[in-house]
Amino acid sequence: MSIDITKMRNIGISAHIDSGKTTLSERILFFSNKIHAIHEVRGKDGVGATMDHMELERERGITIQSAATQVQWKDHTINLIDTPGHVDFTIEVERSLRVLDGAVLVLCAVGGVQSQSITVDRQLKRYHVPRIAFINKCDRTGANPFKVTQQLREKLGLNAVMIQLPIGLEDKLEGVVDLVSMKAVYFDGAQGTDIRYAEIPADLKASADKHREELLDAVSMFSDELAEAYLAGGEIAPELIHQAVRKGALGEQFVPVMVGSAYKNKGIQTLLDGVNNYLPNPAEVKNYALDLDKNEEKVELAVDDKSPTVALGFKLEDGQYGQLTYVRIYQGSLKKGDELTNTRARKRFKVGRLVRMHSNSMEDINEGVPGDIVALFGIDCASGDTFCGGGLNYAMTSMFVPEPVISLAITPKDKKSSDSLAKALNRFTKEDPTFQTYVDPESNQTIIKGMGELHLEVYVERMHREYKCEVETGMPQVAYREAITQRADFNYTHKKQTGGSGQYGRVAGYIEPYTEGDYEFVDSIKGGVIPTEFIPSCDKGFKEAVKRGSLIGFPIVNIRCVINDGQSHPVDSSDIAFQLAAIGAFREAYGKAKPCILEPIMKVSVEGPTEFQGNIFASINQRRGLILSSSEDGSFSRVEAEVPLSEMFGYSTTLRSLTQGKAEFTMEFEKYGKVPSGISETLVKGYEEKRKKEQSRS
Repeated sequence: MSIDITKMRNIGISAHIDSGKTTLSERILFFSNKIHAIHEVRGKDGVGATMDHMELERERGITIQSAATQVQWKDHTINLIDTPGHVDFTIEVERSLRVLDGAVLVLCAVGGVQSQSITVDRQLKRYHVPRIAFINKCDRTGANPFKVTQQLREKLGLNAVMIQLPIGLEDKLEGVVDLVSMKAVYFDGAQGTDIRYAEIPADLKASADKHREELLDAVSMFSDELAEAYLAGGEIAPELIHQAVRKGALGEQFVPVMVGSAYKNKGIQTLLDGVNNYLPNPAEVKNYALDLDKNEEKVELAVDDKSPTVALGFKLEDGQYGQLTYVRIYQGSLKKGDELTNTRARKRFKVGRLVRMHSNSMEDINEGVPGDIVALFGIDCASGDTFCGGGLNYAMTSMFVPEPVISLAITPKDKKSSDSLAKALNRFTKEDPTFQTYVDPESNQTIIKGMGELHLEVYVERMHREYKCEVETGMPQVAYREAITQRADFNYTHKKQTGGSGQYGRVAGYIEPYTEGDYEFVDSIKGGVIPTEFIPSCDKGFKEAVKRGSLIGFPIVNIRCVINDGQSHPVDSSDIAFQLAAIGAFREAYGKAKPCILEPIMKVSVEGPTEFQGNIFASINQRRGLILSSSEDGSFSRVEAEVPLSEMFGYSTTLRSLTQGKAEFTMEFEKYGKVPSGISETLVKGYEEKRKKEQSRS
């Protein structure tokens, strides 16, 4: 079956929490005849939205996993991914954007550009994804799409221009004015399925003319033909405007703004037209792979089904039938029975079952074409692996995976739970690179690490539901780090003489604070006093030493280790001798370098009614927070602050009680900062006591 690639779109829907992404996806499925009844997110009918297929998602009314589906709209094929808004599930957004060609940035007409919209915008820019902005919830009290468009320009630095105006706002929202064709569009019928075009209402004519001038002025930069027609003052064909808007959007220099209300079924069909008109098809996006045979040289991939296959496995799910791998095909095609190579694991495999996903149901297909998003069954691979055919050895550039900032000790309640726990952890860590697990060698407890309290809470709940695994959880732990504050020298000799050959190595040099990264090793040895083959051994030893600091046993960061002198022995020097010498040297210098403890500082954004602003300020100050800015907008205020993660546990409960449940907050990792001395002393004392206990046990 051949799909015309120019008529294909791969888009994601991303936004701040509660801007209406999932409601919008549900309407898109309905209007494109993929589903025959609309279900709400917090479904009173007990069904819940189609794209939120996990029981947990339906109960909490939030999206946890991105879900993929494919719809048809006016002879175009649209692959659609609905992504979560919570920063704890940020990896779901990252991995979706990695494989999408375009995005719909959804904004709330009341909330405007919120903290998470800023994060999503940063991700879109990181992967160079062109976007359309859709201002949703124009039916809500206090809706003001004009203000939101202004915020897109000021806060996100986007060249955002409205190509539609709302007809009426709040409970008077009737339809939209299309500024390209200069017609009013109404969505009639109980579910807005009948589209009716009419003349622009007289009271909106002046506003429409003014905004059309703005639009033509902005897009004439992208088309000489349009600029000439605009200056000549003649009639401008809508097709010319579409082309100019498209050119600006694809070059990431223009963001068309559309308006509507997903809940009230207004503006969805015109948004789908906008996706077809202004977002790129797979052939218009340049994708590169790295040729592993040619020293990772960049190669541009061809969107052509005759070329050898290159595809990226961007998301894994472990279901009852085995592992399901979501794949984006960049070059060539995927057919049943094809032989492909996983270039990371260097394993060959045969494509068995090939399916197209619709949320959590699937249909079998025989072939996937370039640009397609499909899923494979039963392949053993990791998230971010590249699959190649025809003897190619390419790797797609990997996605950015943030480091976990919070950990939790979990203990199974009985033997049966203990077996299920291993299965659950194995699956979750494979599916989600930001969810990590290890066994603490000292306390022998299983520790899980993730992006926030909600993230870990959801996984513990999933263990219980999907694996019948009962676990007890300890107190959440913060991922502290240690660092040094000044330079310190070392000169250390490692000698060991037992029967036969001994061990000998001397290393001298210094350690110093390093701001560009976590760790750097510098070899300044002159005259071969340490033979070249032992230099990597010293590096290995230092790397081992920075894994655990002596203050509270956390990894050491921002450090540079320099060796400038040393000595070796013709018989007794060996790889292990120099590793041990480096570890000894590091420990000798570390105490002299005035080490300190660093803690993760979170960027916290609290939004709520202005009357509670004082309470919000107080709650942040009590938590050692630093308030960066606060803005008021009518009866609504927003406070941005930096707060240590260790102080944020249980904040949601406190915030609810201080604001009668009317305020909400989001937080994401910002940086590591120094811990105040009082708290630092308590942490060090606690660590020493813990170690004494461990020693007395053993």
